[in-house]
Amino acid sequence: MEFNEVIKSRTATRKFSNKKVSKRDLLAILNAGRLAPTAKNMQPQVIFVAQSAEAIKKIDSVTPCRYNAPICLIVCADLSVSWNMNGEENYQVDASIVSTHMMLMATNLGVDNIWIRKFNSNELKQVFNLPKNIEPVCLLMLGHKTSDCPANPMHKVRKPLDETVKYI
Repeated sequence: MEFNEVIKSRTATRKFSNKKVSKRDLLAILNAGRLAPTAKNMQPQVIFVAQSAEAIKKIDSVTPCRYNAPICLIVCADLSVSWNMNGEENYQVDASIVSTHMMLMATNLGVDNIWIRKFNSNELKQVFNLPKNIEPVCLLMLGHKTSDCPANPMHKVRKPLDETVKYI
């Protein structure tokens, strides 16, 4: 898909079918995250692929926003390797850039997705027994939307460029 079409067409999918994501597509999506830029190239991202029945049940226990997606990427950062400047951590920015790369690759491959932040980090860490240095940043649901998936009503609502960009 042409890049402008990828960024225009990516939308938040809230109704996934049972159709599986191919292993090839999943690896391409994960690799797009691996190639994302991070501060000082520290690459603090740690991505857990939740797709087993047990893992999906745990995801459902911490968020109401899986929307039947067959795969949930738990995008985390390893705080022990994340770059910080004068005590200001950068891990959330790095993990967000990684997530964006993965969302755009998923869209390019025809894999629908949605970025989720509606979860309790402490509960997520507990149910998956994550180490203290691993901090969840977002969940990225992956799959294929149903044929009756409603369009996101806010997808094309954008402020004019002159409201969001200021030349100084």
